[in-house]
Amino acid sequence: MVILREGICPGVNEEFIKALQSEDIKTVEDFVSCNPEELAQKCSLSYKALVAVRRVLLAQYTAFPVSGADLYEELLSSTAILSTGNPSLDKLLDSGLYTGEITELAGSPGSGKTQVCFSVAVNISHQLKQTVFYIDTKGGMCANRLLQMLQSKTPNMEEQMEALQKIKVLRVFDVFSLLACLQNLRSNGLQKASVGGGSVKALMVDSVSAVLSSMLGGKQNEGMSLLMQVAGELKMIAKDFNIAVLVTNHVTKDGNGHLKAGLGQSWSHGPRTRVLLQRIEGAGTSSLRTATLTKSSRQVVLGTWFYPSAVGWIL
Repeated sequence: MVILREGICPGVNEEFIKALQSEDIKTVEDFVSCNPEELAQKCSLSYKALVAVRRVLLAQYTAFPVSGADLYEELLSSTAILSTGNPSLDKLLDSGLYTGEITELAGSPGSGKTQVCFSVAVNISHQLKQTVFYIDTKGGMCANRLLQMLQSKTPNMEEQMEALQKIKVLRVFDVFSLLACLQNLRSNGLQKASVGGGSVKALMVDSVSAVLSSMLGGKQNEGMSLLMQVAGELKMIAKDFNIAVLVTNHVTKDGNGHLKAGLGQSWSHGPRTRVLLQRIEGAGTSSLRTATLTKSSRQVVLGTWFYPSAVGWIL
């Protein structure tokens, strides 16, 4: 809300402001909402002067309309879609991870969240030749596992090492270190990493809940504040640097006993896309997983895990 004040635009002087205030018009919104002809009669001001001031204020403070076609063209020119390396998961995500957005993987321990992150990191670094920042909050990063995945893609040791160098691992073990890490990346880390090589296209945090869940619940207002700060930093990084942000989260149960992503309602507004991962029990192999889309701005979302459209893969 912009307060009308002397000098806000040509023609608005002290006398003009006092005349408007006599009719309880104190803001730009109040002024432009009035009929100039009626206002001129009530305030004893020049109709011509009122129209001229109104025109200037509208130009300065009113948003110009943008067509849906223009917004779509802007989206196409600024958004990249990064393949996860798994065709079924890409299909579930409407072709892959979108830059400028936060995508969340939620699941119980052993559901495959970290393995999916490893697979995505390897695909982006090897296939796309782009840099990935991997923030490890659980100590679960395993270089040997990354190398095994790369060896399955190429026998060339030089290519394997080149891809590994593009995966930048940062280890933090509390929320304050995570915030400091994200702020450092936003201020200069991501720009420095883009110098002299492929640009940074993805940031992963495995996991956000590992450093946040213990801070929440009860009357711990500080925990909620920290959660919102983390969400804000991740959103700014995704938008400002046009990169894909992938985070992992734990799960809880709702009132009906169904699994849902953790960290509460406030956090749920951060991710644009949410996928729940689950291990299939008694499937003959412990590595079979299903993924179910639970939130998306592009795809049809199903409300539970057990639907034909859930996709399975062997990790």
